[in-house]
Amino acid sequence: MADAVNGRTPLREQVRRALQDRISDGRLRPGDRLYEQEIAAEFGVSRVPVREAIRMLQSEGLVDVAPNRRGVFVRSLDRAQVEELFDVREALEALAARLAASRASADDAERLGVLAERARRAWAGGDVDAMSAANTEFHDRIVALSGNALLASVLEPLHGRLAWLFRLNLEPERVCREHDELHAAIAGGDGDRAAELALGHVRASRTMVLDKMLF
Repeated sequence: MADAVNGRTPLREQVRRALQDRISDGRLRPGDRLYEQEIAAEFGVSRVPVREAIRMLQSEGLVDVAPNRRGVFVRSLDRAQVEELFDVREALEALAARLAASRASADDAERLGVLAERARRAWAGGDVDAMSAANTEFHDRIVALSGNALLASVLEPLHGRLAWLFRLNLEPERVCREHDELHAAIAGGDGDRAAELALGHVRASRTMVLDKMLF
């Protein structure tokens, strides 16, 4: 069933977000082909906003458009590309955590803690999808708390490119523990500690992802 079309957001953006979500949560996997006509029919729109959405996804590095109209495919990543993504994430997520620690209110910190606890409960209950969603929301929330719109716009496509791999989380206990520590640093207003923890968290995730991927 198609994601809701609400009539307020431009059609191209609605289609882009829906396809981005499907790439992030694994419904669309690297190498899968996207068919403009099928997407347009599903959403009840013309092919024009679909093409515009695909161009946006291409600029974000989420899809490849093969030449000579051979088709549109969810992008596959090689080892070098994954390494580059993590290089950027290390710097930017540490910055986001530092800024969040200096700007988050007590209510903000409490809501961040709720997300960390939600992920832990999902893990305990064996709900991989719920844990993945809570973990993604946890990181998105830290970026939002940074109060830096440019930082958020740069990090969003990076998360999308790797989210399908993070669903294959082989280290849920580590991830939950590190999120708890990061939450505590942000809640305590310790920017240096928050940045240090965020950097270590991304580096550990880099190792996990690279060990999982078959290049």
